[in-house]
Amino acid sequence: MHKVNMHEAKSQLSALVEEALAGGDVVIARAGKPLARLVPYKEHHEERKPGRWKGKLWVADDFDVTPEELLSAFERDS
Repeated sequence: MHKVNMHEAKSQLSALVEEALAGGDVVIARAGKPLARLVPYKEHHEERKPGRWKGKLWVADDFDVTPEELLSAFERDS
């Protein structure tokens, strides 16, 4: 793990990014306390597949029914 303070990270950002891209573990700290980890960005793109959630979800029969007492609470005068 390569821990660098905030000031060094500002002045050496390009080199630290290259280190992270090469697989290095770069941690940015303030007063010796770790604050953030620099990691490579990975594009997450998964093609949508219809039906992937089939059989994994359950929706109650009354899902879209609003209880009368809740409706009346919104209609009351203050």
